[in-house]
Amino acid sequence: MASRVMDTVGDVIFTGSEQEIREKLHELRCRFYNRRAEYIFLARNVPLTYDREYLAKNIKGFGYKESSHFLRNMGHSGYAILDKHVLNAMIEFRIIKKRPTMTTKNYLLLEKKLKKFSDTLEIGMDELDFVLWSRKSGEILK
Repeated sequence: MASRVMDTVGDVIFTGSEQEIREKLHELRCRFYNRRAEYIFLARNVPLTYDREYLAKNIKGFGYKESSHFLRNMGHSGYAILDKHVLNAMIEFRIIKKRPTMTTKNYLLLEKKLKKFSDTLEIGMDELDFVLWSRKSGEILK
């Protein structure tokens, strides 16, 4: 869904008003188009240098997972995207025992555990969480 929206949304996300973004997202049948339009519009004011903590604290609707995903999409590496699929895989591979409440402290702790596991396997953490996500979600994206 997200890749379909990104492929068809056009320049409105860069130049449109919040209302124009909202209308385009609604037209594309995007879930939560009101909130997402607001988040996209506000995110355009983020400085060009990114820091995950800054994004998580200053961008409405962004936590550590969303900030990590954003930074990875912008070409940065070394940030785990710990969604339910990756967390379930971490349980399956006994990296963790259960899914904890996702506080900032727990997110960073889980990320360190995933990094340690990826180092053991001699694979980058970015690639590992993608493989774990694909394996659990059943999707493979380019």
